[in-house]
Amino acid sequence: MSEPAPRLADHDLAALVDEWLDWDAAGELLGVTPAKVRTMVRDHQLAAAVPGPGRPPMVPALFIDDEGLPVKGLPGLLTLMHDSGFDDRECIAWIFLDADLPGRPIDALRENRGTEVKRRAQALAL
Repeated sequence: MSEPAPRLADHDLAALVDEWLDWDAAGELLGVTPAKVRTMVRDHQLAAAVPGPGRPPMVPALFIDDEGLPVKGLPGLLTLMHDSGFDDRECIAWIFLDADLPGRPIDALRENRGTEVKRRAQALAL
């Protein structure tokens, strides 16, 4: 019998995500205050998690595009996943795992292929 796949919450986020931003750095890229970054996380425009022991909650750098905005499609995807019962840590793990898409969901979002990502995320909830 094969090993069951690890739960999303059990993945090592530090191994999945290369670059993390603290509230100050994320705010600087977005042109907002660190408090606004926290609000954006609470409102599911961004997601944050503790990448490792002893570290504060942080936002994956790839969640912010080159124009200083949340990646197109990310807020809708996060809302969809939260409505399906996933927390930020599980959302981040799924978005950075190379699952069924050609490449990771974060790469598809950054390449404006969000429709396929959302369709696969909806299937997760079933």
